[in-house]
Amino acid sequence: MTLTPEHESFRDSVRAFVAAEIAPHVNAWDEANSFPRALYRRAAHIGLLALGYPEAYGGTPADTWFRLIATEEIARAGSGGLMASLFSHNIGLPPIVAHGSEALKRRVIPPVLAGEKIAALAITEPSGGSDVAGLRCTARRDDDHWVIAGDKTFITSGMRADWITLAVRTGGKGAAGISLIAIPGDTAGLTRTPLAKMGWWCSDTAQLHFENCRVPADHLIGIEDAGFRMIMENFNGERLLMSAGALAFAQVCFDEALDWARQRQTFGAPLVEHQVTRHKLMDMRMRLASTQAWLHEMVARLEAEDTGAEWVAQLCLLKNHATQTMQWCADAAVQILGGMGYMRGTRSERIYREVKVMMIGGGAEEIMKELAARQLGL
Repeated sequence: MTLTPEHESFRDSVRAFVAAEIAPHVNAWDEANSFPRALYRRAAHIGLLALGYPEAYGGTPADTWFRLIATEEIARAGSGGLMASLFSHNIGLPPIVAHGSEALKRRVIPPVLAGEKIAALAITEPSGGSDVAGLRCTARRDDDHWVIAGDKTFITSGMRADWITLAVRTGGKGAAGISLIAIPGDTAGLTRTPLAKMGWWCSDTAQLHFENCRVPADHLIGIEDAGFRMIMENFNGERLLMSAGALAFAQVCFDEALDWARQRQTFGAPLVEHQVTRHKLMDMRMRLASTQAWLHEMVARLEAEDTGAEWVAQLCLLKNHATQTMQWCADAAVQILGGMGYMRGTRSERIYREVKVMMIGGGAEEIMKELAARQLGL
């Protein structure tokens, strides 16, 4: 990974933003199960929300390395919940950018990138998560509207999203009958229920219920019954960013554990001088290095447009490898910190609680293995 002066300048600005606007407050936000909506505007002000989006809609053209840098620096605060909700537009907007009508793009995208509105993606249902082809939420055409009925769950930014990119069944059974529709958050008949979670406390997570919600027909994203492929394409971007996030949080665990090991005195010497601790730290470094090399190779191939079935397979496996690295490093960090690692307020404690959602969200480990095998023709 060779960074330009522009990349490094961007890193400095994001690091300063995190130090001033996020790190001092993240513990309180976690305990409050929320963070201020005003943070979206402040993040937009330094260009965080617009990265990689078209200039015509308020975006800032940027390669994937810029997004990796943003992920690494936001992760320094040690809150996956903050990252998930603050950047939920990165899974909610791409289908609209790629397939939405010009009118829909101009209505939805600019205010989201400006931090004035919040966007979310709603695919998972109470009846199933990874089985997208089996979703049951329906949309039927009634003159110039769609009438939507059904439920979604585990929706990031679900409580306060102003725009929801919703996966619905508009046709017959299976993948061929699925569409995507953009739903305004104030649609009559939409009710939202907050969900309590193991981790990601400050992330807004909700269950959504659609009771015959009427949405204008022109809110359809792309072509009717062609949503499954859009969802699969969207998952690729989500899984790449989740891999980057997992690696970044693993690095935070290593940094906190190393700092503690250097300061903590045990049996008359710093903890880091004990061989068992040094070996644990080196095991962390080994996993970090392998994950970083794999991630950077995948990003380089993406930037070179060297993607296809084999790249998708590698991405699925990378997502598993990165989240396993995060899991191992979080566990090792808490062990090195000892009692302090069990206390709320340390970054490693929070990350330890947040590991499982990273291993499940965006496609559970088992699904990732199966999808990779199919992409490789096995």
